[in-house]
Amino acid sequence: MNALAKSGLAPESGLQFRPMQMADLDRVMAIEPTIYPFPWTTGNFRDSLDAGHSCWLMQHGGETIGYAVLMMVLDEAHLLNISIAGDWQGKGYGRTLLAFMLDKAREHGAANMFLEVRVSNRNAIRLYESTGFNEMAIRPRYYPAANGREDAMLMGLAL
Repeated sequence: MNALAKSGLAPESGLQFRPMQMADLDRVMAIEPTIYPFPWTTGNFRDSLDAGHSCWLMQHGGETIGYAVLMMVLDEAHLLNISIAGDWQGKGYGRTLLAFMLDKAREHGAANMFLEVRVSNRNAIRLYESTGFNEMAIRPRYYPAANGREDAMLMGLAL
């Protein structure tokens, strides 16, 4: 079953997935700072591409509406970044992109997937939990925040 089928979005929804390339970084950076108070930099994405991480764009009618970065270490997948453009949030596209990245992790031979999420990001936590992720630990002061640092929840899923 593919990511669209898993997400409940119709196959004719016009979604396409393709590998991210250096030439796409302007598109990605047009989204990243609009959805995060402490966004990744162009350098973070460039480093991920240079390192050979599995970096993907999700597009609708040629418009980039989401992207994700997956790092593989042996049989473990670590979802470093998964993002949906603000106008497209809350419509099931995050679930679709997550399902796609879970498929990619399996294709790479991953036995488990891990991610960190801000403890204040209840929408993301609900999405991950509904997909089968479980809380594994709290990483104190992991993320920068307006008032100092914010804890991250480490979540994992056996694939």
